[in-house]
This record gives sequence, C-alpha cells and structure tokens, in this order.
Amino acid sequence: MGRQWGSAMKAAEEAGCVVSASRAGEPEAGSWSCSGVILSRSPGLVLCHGGIFTPFLRAGSGALTAAGTVCLPGDSCGDDLRLHVQWGPTVASPAGRAERDRLGVCTPQCAGPDSGPLAQPRGRPPLPPRSAELLLLLSCPAFRAHFTRLFGGEAPEQWRFASGAPEDEMSEEEEEDQLRALGWFALLRVLPGETAAKGRGAAVAVAPLGAVPKGAPLLACGSPFGAFCPDIFLNTLSRGVLSNAAGPLLLTDARCLPGTEGGGVFATRPAGALVALVAAPLCWKAREWVGLTLLCAAAPLLRVARAALGSLCPASAALTALLPPEVGAPQGLPLRDPEPPWAAAAVLVECGTVWGSGVAVAPRLVVTCRHVTPREAARVLVRTAAPKSAKIWGHVVFATRETSPYDVAVVSLEEALDGVPIPEPAEYFHEGDFFIPGGDGC
Repeated sequence: MGRQWGSAMKAAEEAGCVVSASRAGEPEAGSWSCSGVILSRSPGLVLCHGGIFTPFLRAGSGALTAAGTVCLPGDSCGDDLRLHVQWGPTVASPAGRAERDRLGVCTPQCAGPDSGPLAQPRGRPPLPPRSAELLLLLSCPAFRAHFTRLFGGEAPEQWRFASGAPEDEMSEEEEEDQLRALGWFALLRVLPGETAAKGRGAAVAVAPLGAVPKGAPLLACGSPFGAFCPDIFLNTLSRGVLSNAAGPLLLTDARCLPGTEGGGVFATRPAGALVALVAAPLCWKAREWVGLTLLCAAAPLLRVARAALGSLCPASAALTALLPPEVGAPQGLPLRDPEPPWAAAAVLVECGTVWGSGVAVAPRLVVTCRHVTPREAARVLVRTAAPKSAKIWGHVVFATRETSPYDVAVVSLEEALDGVPIPEPAEYFHEGDFFIPGGDGC
C-alpha cells in the first residue's frame, strides 16, 4: 500500500476507539455504543457521536432541537449514566506488547467452545474498557443548517437516516430521537489514572474546513456494531473519496456500517489529518439505499468545543489547550478546487418516485438510464447544479426495451440548459479507464 495511505492508516488506528453507555445497576437495560476519536492522549479526551446519549437526556431528545441550542453540559444526562471507552494498543511499544500478550484471548462475548479459530486472534486485541465522564454534548450549527436546507430538517421528505435496526423494528419515537441526534457529538474525558495512550498531547491533527478538495482520497476508521465483539471489528478501515460538500456537511463513498457513527475520517493530504466524523453511515431515499456516508467536518466541531468548555464547564476550561490543532492547507493551493466541467454536466433526473443521474450531451438533450425513466413520452424533471437548483421539465423521446442489453434513455428538454458545458465524447479508451458501479446514468 502506498506511503500516503500508510500515514493515514497509522493515524486512524491509533486515534480510533469505541464508546459504550449504560445505566448504573441496570444490566438488563442493555447498552448503547458508537465509534469515537481520541483527541488527546493524557489526559484522555474523546469525541464520539451524540446519538447514544438520547436515552439518558433528562429533558428528552427534544432538548437537541430547541431553538438556539448548540451545546449541552454533561449534567444534561441523568446521574445513572455510565460511560466506558475502549481502544487498541498503540504501535509496538514495550507496554503495548506486554498488554497484548497478557490479553491474547478474545473478550467473553466473542469467546466460546464453538467460536473456532477466530476466538483467539493473534493480532492486537483491544485493551480493557476505561471509565469516562461526559463533558459536553455539542453540534455544528452550520451542519444543521445545511442538513435542513438539503434534506428537510426533522422530517426529511422521502429520506431516512438509519442505524442498525431494521425499519419495521424501530418505533416512531426511536426514529425521531435518531434524527434529532444527527449532527450531535459528545466530548468525553477518560477518568484520571486511565489515560488514552502512552504519552501526552494531541493524538491527531485536524484539517481546516475546505482544505481537502472534492475527489481527494479519504480513510474512514470506525467499529461496525459498536462495542459488539471489538476483537474483530475495532477500528475497521474503509477507503473512499470526498464525494461532495456543502459547508461542513460532507459526503464520502467510503463504506461505513451501523456502529461507525462518530468514527474518524482521515486525509492523505495533509497526511493523517482528521477531516470529519461519521454522522450517519447509511441512508435511504424513497426506500432506495444511497451508498454514501454523511459526515460532519471536525474543525468547526472543535471550535464549538473550545468555546463551550469555557462557558459551560469552567472547571474543565484548561482542557481547551489539549484539543488538537488545525493544520494548514497545502501551500499555493486554494481551499477548494474549481468545479471540473464534467461535474457541471451531470444532472439529476426524476420521473415520479424514481430518480437517478444523467449527462447533458446537448443544450436540450440529456442521456440517462432506461430504468430511471422507463416509459417513452413520460414527463420528467431535470435539476442542474449550475445555476444551483435550476429545474427544467422534459419528455422521454427514446428508451431501450427491458429485454435490451443496453439500459439507455434520452430526454428532450422544454428549455435549453444554461451554463452547463457540453462534454465531448471520447474517441479512444482502454479497459479499466472508467468504472462507475451503479452510476444510474452518470
């Protein structure tokens, strides 16, 4: 694997952790867990997803959407809240090797007579869970504003952002709690005597908002299924790119699963810098799965944390100096790359409840997939990015048959597209030059 990925992998694995929340004296009530990022090693500071705290809020999940609420102090949750943080040993230090040898067996929930060879992995099993306390619940106002504008706020039309529970097993109240907690995160402190790793100071550096351009490679690090069997799932890595951005609301095609909420997403430039945290690993539109992960940029979250520690937690104000620094954008490069022409030529095509992508090949002609616009003469809506949110109606003038090996449709528009560059067809290409799985006409 290239050197650029090696640096990001090391930073991601050493900063990754799992956070679990439970009620004191109520083991039958179960626990809630998510992924997190170690911000400081000693004392240990951890940033994780805020969704696991909704069952413990004294005022209920409605406190997260109250007007003007950006942060909540740790005592917003009940006194029965118990938190534990678990991480893996750091790179092969003497202490890490000794701990690994001492704990060279699987945790009780994974071990058993029928567990097979995976029951005793010879890799680097996680260290025992450490107790922690909640300092702050915090959100990024700009993230919430963009989410409301793009998806519809508390009740996004046709959109669903899911956890691991199947839709028919979640109550309406649970779904509302989950949506209200979207974009909320938690700052924790590992209790004294239980440091988050050997050494002192920041565990990661943070990329400023906008420093990573669209299309740049990213590495997501989270633990699928949270605290369930961390011996195999802790700090699972997934590669992708920054697919799109709207302020601090980012999208990536790096594959993330339930339980990775709160996990860190790292850049290769600046090498190993923390770009964002996973806000929602899975989402659907109109019951169709969207293979993109929703992220919240880390830099604005930490700015909120710095301001809130001083105002809401005066006793912990000194911890602001331990929050990780931002690393500058590469010299000579703008914060955002200009939009490439091929991106502007891509359009959104909607036909009833069916939707997909298309490509403008002439001022009044769009090519898409037949399964997006399956009927000739069907009226469809085309949305463009330039100018933003422009809407033009059109009709399907050609569509291949269902039995055809080609999945193509052509849409004739009622108005000409304005400001959309028309792509030139390639004359030559080689096998492997382009591969877009599930491109849906783009």
